Amino acid sequence: MKKNTWVNLGFQVGALVLALLITTLILVAAGAPPLKAYLSILSGAFGSTRNVVAVLITWSPLLLTTAGVLITFAAGLWNIGMEGQMTLGAIFATGMLRLFEHAALPPALIIILGILAGILGGAIWAALAGALKTFGGVNEIFGGLGLNFVATALTIYLVFGPWKRPGVGSMSGTQPFDQALWLPTLPGTELSIWSLVISVLVIALVYLLLRGTHFGLRLKAVGKNSKAAFLMGVPTWQYSMFAFLLCGAFAGLAGGIQVMGIYHRLLPNISNGYGFLGLLVAMLINYQALWAAPIAFLFAALNTGSVQLQIIYKLDSSFAGVLQDLLVLLVLLGEGARQRFIKKN
Repeated sequence: MKKNTWVNLGFQVGALVLALLITTLILVAAGAPPLKAYLSILSGAFGSTRNVVAVLITWSPLLLTTAGVLITFAAGLWNIGMEGQMTLGAIFATGMLRLFEHAALPPALIIILGILAGILGGAIWAALAGALKTFGGVNEIFGGLGLNFVATALTIYLVFGPWKRPGVGSMSGTQPFDQALWLPTLPGTELSIWSLVISVLVIALVYLLLRGTHFGLRLKAVGKNSKAAFLMGVPTWQYSMFAFLLCGAFAGLAGGIQVMGIYHRLLPNISNGYGFLGLLVAMLINYQALWAAPIAFLFAALNTGSVQLQIIYKLDSSFAGVLQDLLVLLVLLGEGARQRFIKKN
C-alpha cells in the first residue's frame, strides 16, 4: 500500500473509534451499560427475521434519497429539500391512487401510474427549488428548507381536510387503499421486493451515470467550477436544473413507495426524515456512490435496532441519530485533518 492509503485508513478508523468512544460515554452518563446497549442494537436489527425485514424496509427509501443527494452534490448543489420532495411524491401518488381506485383498470396499471405520479411530484417540487436558485438567486439550502415546510403543511391540510377519513381527520392518515393497490410483499411481511429492486437499480444507475458517462463528467465539471465549465461550452444552469429534477424524481419515488409499499395511505410525516438521513449517508461516504448501499444499510440497522434502547433502558430511540451524526461530523473533521497532514508532509 502507498503511504497516503495508510494515512487515509488511519484517519477513517480514528474517526470511527472516536465516535464510538463518545457514544459510549453518553451511554455511561445515561446509566446504560455500553456493551449490553450495543448488543441490544444488534439484536434489535438482526435478532429475528422480523427485525431484518424492518431494516430492509428502512433501507429502500434511504437508498433512494441518498442516490438523489449524490446527483445534486455532483453538480455542486446542496439539496436540503429532499424531505419536501419525498412528501410531494407521496401526495401525488396518493392522489393518483384515489383518482383511479374505483376505476375499471388493472391494479398493476394503477400502481404503475401511482409510482409515475410520485416521481412527477418529487421532480416538480425539486424544480421549484431549482428555479428559485437559478432564476431567483435564492440559495438552494434556504429554498429547500422553505419548501419542506410548505410540503408538510400541504400534507396536514389534505389529511385533515379534503382527504380525511370518513367523518374525522386523524394523525393516522387517510383511508387505507384497497389491498389490490399495494405493492406486492413477501408472504407474512410488509417487505416489498419491488421496492428493494427499484432502489438497488437506482443507486446502480447513479453509480454508472457519475462514473462512466459524458453527462456525469459534465455534471461534475459544473460542480467543481461552473464558470470554467461554462467557458468550455457546458450549459451550466441546464445541468443544475436537471440535477434537481433527477434528485427530486428519486425522492418522489421514495415517497410513492412509502405510500404504496409500506403505509398504504398518506401520513402527516410520511418522509420519516429519510431526506436528511440520506444527506448524512452521502457525506459519510464522501459522495462515493459505490459505498451508498452498505452505509445506508448500516444507518437503517441503527435506526431499527436503537428502538431496543427505549424498551430496555428507557433511552430515547433517537440515540441512533446521535451515533450517526457523530460519525458524519468526526469523519468530516478527520478528512480536514487528513488533508492538512498530507500538505505538511
